[in-house]
Amino acid sequence: MHVRMLSGGLAAACLVSLSLTGGQAAAAAPQTAAPLAARVLTYDAGGSAEFRSAVDRGAAIWNESVDVVELRPAAAGQRANIRVLADNGWPRALPTTLGNGTVYIGRQAVNQGYNTVRISAHELGHILGLPDRKPGPCSSLMSGSSAGTACTNPYPNAVEKAEVEGNFGDVRVGRAPAARAEVIVD
Repeated sequence: MHVRMLSGGLAAACLVSLSLTGGQAAAAAPQTAAPLAARVLTYDAGGSAEFRSAVDRGAAIWNESVDVVELRPAAAGQRANIRVLADNGWPRALPTTLGNGTVYIGRQAVNQGYNTVRISAHELGHILGLPDRKPGPCSSLMSGSSAGTACTNPYPNAVEKAEVEGNFGDVRVGRAPAARAEVIVD
């Protein structure tokens, strides 16, 4: 209380002295916080073989869909947050922490007729913190294989976008996210 009265008195004294000297007193305009920069996550698709363009498109879809995260190809020699590999198994994501991990674009699903861009966007969704939502409709990217081979929708729906925005909304650039250790196999 004493401090508040003292500071209030000090402010009043400053205003009086400004008026006596002919100066003008102006209230300080409240400053608005600058929007947070998107958290940049890099990916290395060098091991994604024939799926490289599908991986790049899946990353671009996330970049078009959310504001708080940007997926970029890693520069030569740069350690990537996300490593993308092709193998003969089923597609899967192995997140280590939010925004970090390994994605496998499995040829088994591709050979069964699943869309490679949908697979890429879906698996990247796991790295961004989204769980599988099975069974689910084709309009849900995270419904994965339960939507069937006829489903080629690679775009997250409004709920999925909002969840990623929420996952990264409080994460400032340079701050380590909360750890998550989970294996997600589709």
